[in-house]
Amino acid sequence: MSIEVKDVMGRVAIAVLEHASFADIVAAMKRYAVGAVTVIDADRRPVGVVSEDDLLLKETGHARHAVSVLDSRARRQEHRKAAAVIAAELMTSPAVTVTPGMPVREAARIMHARRVRQLPVIDPVTGRVVGTLHQRDVLRVFTRPATELEADVWAVLPQDGTFSVGIDAGVVTIAGRVASRSRAAALAEAVRAVEGVVDVVTELDCEQDDLFTVPPLL
Repeated sequence: MSIEVKDVMGRVAIAVLEHASFADIVAAMKRYAVGAVTVIDADRRPVGVVSEDDLLLKETGHARHAVSVLDSRARRQEHRKAAAVIAAELMTSPAVTVTPGMPVREAARIMHARRVRQLPVIDPVTGRVVGTLHQRDVLRVFTRPATELEADVWAVLPQDGTFSVGIDAGVVTIAGRVASRSRAAALAEAVRAVEGVVDVVTELDCEQDDLFTVPPLL
């Protein structure tokens, strides 16, 4: 069973309007203990994100220095944000979003690739923000009940085989007999892909060793 964003997301949309002041943004972050807030338009559609890093530019002194034509695009953007006073000027745009039906695994990849700790969740039809997905929400898949995790592991194992499954702190141990080493490797990868599995230990007997290593050329 694939766990989706809607299964773990927070139902509170941590957001501010485009005209929200610097102080309003800081207050929202403090109230909800988050490192970023989504910026929404009048129709509750995300248009950007303001992070703590964006706000900290105010203390770096960037705004007090003149912009040079030789400055990089990134430095000019930092200067602009350091001088900003409302969300629309501070935000990074466009906002990176996910939908309730997206697999948590895919959302985790987006978080890792974009180096963000939270993502606004939007309704796929209206585009309006309906919640927030935090890193801690994604990690909840590793605290699934053992019975639920075991059922999903059994679901990916062949029904015509004889196996035993043991689970300890998310580590799955599979024992039994398979036709080949390649089949054992494929089963291990299938189990490893189950949401909530930390690692896989295989204790499978193989009838045939169809995996071999080519010796290095001398």
